Amino acid sequence: MSLLVVGLSHRSAPVSVLERAALSADARAKLLQDTLAAEPASEAVALSTCNRIELYADVDKFHAGVAELSTLLARHSEVGLDELTPHLYVHYEDRAVHHLLSVACGLDSMVVGEGQILGQIKDALAVGQELHTAGRLLNDLFQQALRVGKRAHSETGIDRAGQSLVTFGLAQLAPATGPLAGKRALVVGAGSMSSLAAATLARSGVARVTIANRTPERAVRLAAQLTEQGTQASAVGMAKLTAAIADADLVVSCTGSTGLVLTADDLAATGPLAVLDLAMPRDVDPAAHDLDHVHLVDIESLAAASADAPMAADVEAVQGIVAEEVAAFGAAQRAARITPTVVALRAMAADVVAGELARLDGRLPDLDDKQRAEIGQTVRRVVDKLLHAPTVRVKQLAGEPGGAGYADALRELFDLDPQAVAAVSRAETPRPAAARVPDRIESGDD
Repeated sequence: MSLLVVGLSHRSAPVSVLERAALSADARAKLLQDTLAAEPASEAVALSTCNRIELYADVDKFHAGVAELSTLLARHSEVGLDELTPHLYVHYEDRAVHHLLSVACGLDSMVVGEGQILGQIKDALAVGQELHTAGRLLNDLFQQALRVGKRAHSETGIDRAGQSLVTFGLAQLAPATGPLAGKRALVVGAGSMSSLAAATLARSGVARVTIANRTPERAVRLAAQLTEQGTQASAVGMAKLTAAIADADLVVSCTGSTGLVLTADDLAATGPLAVLDLAMPRDVDPAAHDLDHVHLVDIESLAAASADAPMAADVEAVQGIVAEEVAAFGAAQRAARITPTVVALRAMAADVVAGELARLDGRLPDLDDKQRAEIGQTVRRVVDKLLHAPTVRVKQLAGEPGGAGYADALRELFDLDPQAVAAVSRAETPRPAAARVPDRIESGDD
């Protein structure tokens, strides 16, 4: 089996295509289930954010895997396969590992160096574990990505290169808003991105934050948190959204809605207003760009602005970390692939020893227990010594590039039963569990 990723992002597709290809939580779950039902894949994890949709899978056939994963992405999005295909990228084996680790470090984000993607990788893995679609390979890979992302942020200054998408978006609004201190802000939504926006606005010194959300309890809870931290905050229902907009200087919207939340008509009757739309699909009618008194920044605007953002010198250091970790992951996976073969070889040797000792008992029935135990220990010691050097060496060789063939050679030389090796592999595959995801990584939308 081999690692394959098929996806599209802000680097390969226009926002209009990303918007239509965005996956709801239900669609993502169905995509994972359908991927496992497809013949080429044995594991699957989907990473879906506001500017990327990627499907990772462990496949047994490259071309069939690419075709099947592409078809599944089209089927579960609102983009036909013919239209989607030109925007898809494919990474295989080490290139797929390199891609995910780069994503985890923020190197592939719209805002280079941002750390919110770690939360999304954590969430993607948790969903795969909950649905039992993430097996040994993808568990190992996504756990590694989380560790590498945290390492990049702790060992380099990549944080200086990037900001959160919220901070970057507010910076793009600055010509319209001026200093945020004393402004009245409205945050539409109460999820992770909206919570980050509210906290960022509070730190910027806004006079008041109003939270509007379809679930009142979440809005009330977020407003209470802001109040405890010293910012005047309140919650309103979506029925009062129009009045809340009229009373705001700045609106930040990021909901999970599949339709428009703010229409051009909703914004037409307001005074001067700055609007930041971080949702995918978008919350705000793009026709609002044509309103003279509204300054709208959305994902499409941010994508254009981020293309000119300067790269920090620390990016090179992170790229070095990624290259090092890709090599380490590849070596570990290649070495792990030969372990079932080594275990099966030792099990076969143990069976041979047991059989020969049983024959010895028949030939020499007068041996006492002490003699029988001594002979048995001697035979097992001889077998262990004969197997030790070749099994240790074959693990070392298997961890090197091109070492995948050593497992096949071992099976051929010792005439090992392929079913016995497969049985060991199945026994060693861990049962996915959400508890295995590292704590202290905040979720968000990159």
